[in-house]
Amino acid sequence: MKYIWQVEPDDINKVKNFLNLHRNNPFVRRRVERNLRETKPKVTKLEFWQAMVSCLLTTQQRSGPDSTVTQFINSKPFPLNYQSCVSQNDLLSFAQGVLGNFGGLRRSNRIADEIAMNLNSLEQDLWSNTLEMLDRLCMSQSVQSEQEAANFINVHFKGFGPKQSRNLLQSLGLTKYEIPIDSRITKWLNDFGFPVKLSAAGLADGNYYNFVSEGLQQLCLQSGTYPCILDAAIFASFDGDGWTEENVVW
Repeated sequence: MKYIWQVEPDDINKVKNFLNLHRNNPFVRRRVERNLRETKPKVTKLEFWQAMVSCLLTTQQRSGPDSTVTQFINSKPFPLNYQSCVSQNDLLSFAQGVLGNFGGLRRSNRIADEIAMNLNSLEQDLWSNTLEMLDRLCMSQSVQSEQEAANFINVHFKGFGPKQSRNLLQSLGLTKYEIPIDSRITKWLNDFGFPVKLSAAGLADGNYYNFVSEGLQQLCLQSGTYPCILDAAIFASFDGDGWTEENVVW
């Protein structure tokens, strides 16, 4: 059996009008600048590490412009940067202390544990394959290559499922088609008139996630935009005018 996606002219008009409303939002402009650029610089260990930690921090907690998570991520220097973490004899305790002392962050112990396990995997033998995967995305972006990269993250890194694996790659500016579908996206699609009533809880299942993603990709294709841009506009629409050039994360 196969589901046939049929995008109507009214759907296209609604998407275009929605994008026009939010095209000047700093969050949307930042997404266009990073994710649609033709030439992408190689991702360094430092950049990947900070993006990975930042994604773990945004799991199951609010990450709007005024949130504690955004304040932590925008801290200079980044409190859990790669150099600081890799130099620790007891990274778990160090990360627990940094997160706990900052205050207002949920799941601090769980996140610290995932940070420690992921660094151990990277330093053992995972850096090479990870950087190769990122280099491939820099050279070529397609639905298939982005799905393969997201699956790699999902399999090899603790704390990453279908959503956060795509969030990580998108935050690095490497993806256009595969986006992190969360409760904001499902609410927007339900209000938009998606042909199937969506549940954010079901997105933990990979097949369900891919089903929703395919429908959204078809909607964007017919509307002349990329899913990563629609994602940014939806995200911005929930936060009003909260995003500025100074606090925008990615």
